[in-house]
Amino acid sequence: MLVTERHLSLEDFKAIVYDESEITLDKTLLEKVAKNHDFLKGFAANKIIYGINTGFGPMAQYRISESNLVELQYNLIRSHASGSGQPIDPLLVRALLLARLNNFLQCCSGVHPELVLLIADLLNKKVYPVIFEHGGVGASGDLVQLAHLALALIGEGDVWYQGKIAATETVYKELGITPLKIHIREGLALINGTSCMTGIALVNLIQAKKLLNWSVSLSAMTNELVEAYDDHFSHELNRVKHHPGQQIIAAQMREILSDSQMIRSRKKHLYEGDKMDQEVFKDKVQEYYSLRCITQVLGPVNDTIAQAEKVILAEFNSVNDNPVIDHENANIFHGGNFHGDYVSLEMDKLKIAITKLSMLSERQLNYLLNAKLNEIFPPFMNLGTLGLNFGIQGMQFTATSTVAENQTLSNPMYVHSIPNNNDNQDIVSMGSNAALLTRRVINNSFEVLAIQLLTLLQGVDYLQCRQKMARQTRKIYDDIRPLYPVFTDDQPPYKKLEKLKKHFENGAGVN
Repeated sequence: MLVTERHLSLEDFKAIVYDESEITLDKTLLEKVAKNHDFLKGFAANKIIYGINTGFGPMAQYRISESNLVELQYNLIRSHASGSGQPIDPLLVRALLLARLNNFLQCCSGVHPELVLLIADLLNKKVYPVIFEHGGVGASGDLVQLAHLALALIGEGDVWYQGKIAATETVYKELGITPLKIHIREGLALINGTSCMTGIALVNLIQAKKLLNWSVSLSAMTNELVEAYDDHFSHELNRVKHHPGQQIIAAQMREILSDSQMIRSRKKHLYEGDKMDQEVFKDKVQEYYSLRCITQVLGPVNDTIAQAEKVILAEFNSVNDNPVIDHENANIFHGGNFHGDYVSLEMDKLKIAITKLSMLSERQLNYLLNAKLNEIFPPFMNLGTLGLNFGIQGMQFTATSTVAENQTLSNPMYVHSIPNNNDNQDIVSMGSNAALLTRRVINNSFEVLAIQLLTLLQGVDYLQCRQKMARQTRKIYDDIRPLYPVFTDDQPPYKKLEKLKKHFENGAGVN
């Protein structure tokens, strides 16, 4: 993929991060990066410029001698490579690398072209710095996480290569990669920015879209198996509630169930014929909320994802370090573009929305498993011998506990600002924490939906209704059933559930 001055889209991001498309940097763009670097070098010669010839943060009042300017940048990188906890998944690091590269390609960071070419080379050769989950507070950017990125770029620390962690120096020698040489401010430019939280956030968005697609399909399938009425997802009902997400979800459900022979018409079953002589109606007049209020529950999820995509893509294509080197206006501007509040707030909203999605799935699962509620299926969708076998009983515990964890994780990071850095960073975003916690909520939700889908597959076999199902829901059954065949006896389900979860995560979704 040729990367030019145009803004990258979510599809571009997917192509590079997920499909591992090789990237080539446009020659004109590289010339502009060089011009920006040369301007900084000349402009800073006789001026006090933060991070060029001063210390950092609360130490900025100390001038750095010309003989120590390069050492200053190396010291910044090495001192801040202080992360802890688990290494961040290599997929997320690939996303982070692309986000940092895209920041520098806005040509406002004063970096040497060698830096952008090196990051592009790492992406193309699938070499990813080892970066840890714990460290950044998301105000001067993702300082600690990005310091580990910078550490690898200068040839130190560790990297992921071919699925294993190895010394950066060893991998560079094997692949003929030349480490970055600091020219003027590459250390500060690398670690000041929101690229860690932004890269993770974009991956979260892609996975959240998959989750929503699956949730709509499984919700439709749940309605289908219990022969629910069709009016709660009708155009007429949903058009009078003026939220785009609700109408989108309703339209998706109508499309999925358009040719189902199981969904019932309220007009046909309750409005036609004389039913007023019945004291107790045989047909349920309305379904439980987890079946009837899907458009109202998933509509806000849809709109939250749409808003987050708009904000995070804007951040992805922005200049998010400090200071901003403006060669076109021949000036340098100091401020706080590295502050991650935009990302942090959107990730908090997204994880709340996805938690609600997982809650809907758990309630639909409970309805399917509770014979007293649905009055259709055996307890716990047990297709074996009642009393002797257990069906989905054990798996329901997993779904319930996982949703409970989501609920706790959904407390916001955005308002958990803790001053630090000698109170220089007196209000911070905690953006990387927000993005990582959102990823965990999303991963958890895939687990819950896998259990719901397995239950629905068992329900289809219990009812022997495959031929009456809608084409789209029948395709889900036909595609997934080979991964987890019908069962009556009790066997440990965890490996097959993990396979279903991976199918959800790695697939493109169902719509």
